[in-house]
Amino acid sequence: MRIFLTFIVICLWSCNKETSIVPRYFSSVEIEPMVMDSTISVRAITFNDEYLFFGSSGHLGKKALAKENKFDLNKFKWTSDNITVKTRLTYNDEPLQFRAIAEVDGVLFGISIGNPARLYKINRKSQNPVLVYEEQHEKVFYDSMDFWNDLEGIAIGDSIDGCLSIIITRDGGKTWNKLSCNDLPKGNQGEGAFAASDTNIAIVGDKTWVATTSGRIYYSADKGMTWEVFKTPIVHEKETEGIYSIDFYDELNGYGIGGDYTDPEANAANKILTKDGGKTWELVAQNKEPGYRSCVQYIPNREGKELVAVGLKGIDYSSDGGYTWKHLSDEGYYTIRFINENEAYAAGKGRISKVHFEE
Repeated sequence: MRIFLTFIVICLWSCNKETSIVPRYFSSVEIEPMVMDSTISVRAITFNDEYLFFGSSGHLGKKALAKENKFDLNKFKWTSDNITVKTRLTYNDEPLQFRAIAEVDGVLFGISIGNPARLYKINRKSQNPVLVYEEQHEKVFYDSMDFWNDLEGIAIGDSIDGCLSIIITRDGGKTWNKLSCNDLPKGNQGEGAFAASDTNIAIVGDKTWVATTSGRIYYSADKGMTWEVFKTPIVHEKETEGIYSIDFYDELNGYGIGGDYTDPEANAANKILTKDGGKTWELVAQNKEPGYRSCVQYIPNREGKELVAVGLKGIDYSSDGGYTWKHLSDEGYYTIRFINENEAYAAGKGRISKVHFEE
């Protein structure tokens, strides 16, 4: 019996050992340019196996991740390239700005900031945008969007009439409906979100977290059917302070970052984490780097221990769940999305890059 129990213990120990990640520490990055275009300023990116999609000032676009054949009329021959396509969208001859996008099965959605808010759908094999939602109000301003699945999605914006603006689709983006203030927690005065990186929303399964300028977290356990709100200790006294970005590794572990973009070196009370699904939050890396950052993301498949934050002042990395950080690069970006454990797409003013993280 004792031998049998010893065997079981050894097996369990071996299994646990196999599932634990091997510690590593990134020390640098290599930047690979993908799109260099002075006419774009990109704060929203997403991708699938075929394309990298982006939203910018005046455009919704996509770049092929594999080379495609096209006929060059000037040279009268076929060429092969990673084609970039931009769809220009205007309202009253003024370019619309897109800081919130989402992709579902090759279909791109993008909602513009400002009044009116116009949400477009661009089908997989077409560049003809279809207007699927419009909202006019002097205070309308949508900041971020995401999907739970192929049919159900959400976009959030600044408060109107006393509550956060939230629109939801349940039919794959064909129609969108705005939630009534009766179905939402009461908003703080002037509460909204920062349209800085399209990472104000985090989704894990049916659970959803939304970060606001007031340093609060809106939470829904049922894909936006019901909502409650939690406070955080992040700095939010000024209009330019609050949570700029949020990410969750799983249903319990999440991280938020922000600060004040007008004072990017300030690093007090600008980084928070939760271990209980967003109910309570603690300040971490107090008075330590990094200062203001516009986007934070967990690195996939690293058990929630590794994160990367980006902003105008550069790229930073944490290997201990966000308690301490290492500055990797002064290259400035607004937003970042991970491809795998070692590579990510990052976007900013005039460019989109592929970032390779190296030990």
